[in-house]
Amino acid sequence: MSRIFAYCRVSTTEQTIENQITAIRKAGYEVDQDRVISEVVSGGVPAMSRKAFANMVNHSIEKNDVLVVLKLDRLGRDNIDVQQTITMLMKRNVKVISLDLPTNDLTSAEGKLMLQMFSAFAEFEKSRIIERTKEGLARAKQQGVRLGRPVATETRKIVREAQQQGLSQSQASKQLGLSIATVKRHWKPVKVQANSLECDA
Repeated sequence: MSRIFAYCRVSTTEQTIENQITAIRKAGYEVDQDRVISEVVSGGVPAMSRKAFANMVNHSIEKNDVLVVLKLDRLGRDNIDVQQTITMLMKRNVKVISLDLPTNDLTSAEGKLMLQMFSAFAEFEKSRIIERTKEGLARAKQQGVRLGRPVATETRKIVREAQQQGLSQSQASKQLGLSIATVKRHWKPVKVQANSLECDA
């Protein structure tokens, strides 16, 4: 007998998963509380990079089980990652249900057709990202923008400006988003001058 899992994701601690699991149960999916997988994480994080989701896939959900989400965007916001995640679950013979789609069961014939459409959109999205990146690089070169990592002189400049403002090395590291090692490398050493003795002529 297949088991039903519910994956509920929210992006901030101010949000709650209760409305998601309530809607899933109202749709007729009786999910035991220990099979409700929830976490607070951005939808921009790839599914298998999320601790709770990856733990469910690797250690809990099995062949012939069912995974239900209230909306497809609970799996993620990136079209490519969502499509890859669904394909991976289908290869493990896990049924994927998304309640916001015209065809809820993505492992059905209609669902597989919808998945093919997702795949086509994902490939289109991937090619557009590559195209936009190339266009951006070409435009930057035409404008004379230096590509690659910022030169050391620029880093040294902002570190020393922070030093002049009276920040400590740790404060500068936090404010500038640089490692403490980088800050120390560009920190202007304080010269200790010996007291000069003045002699009367």
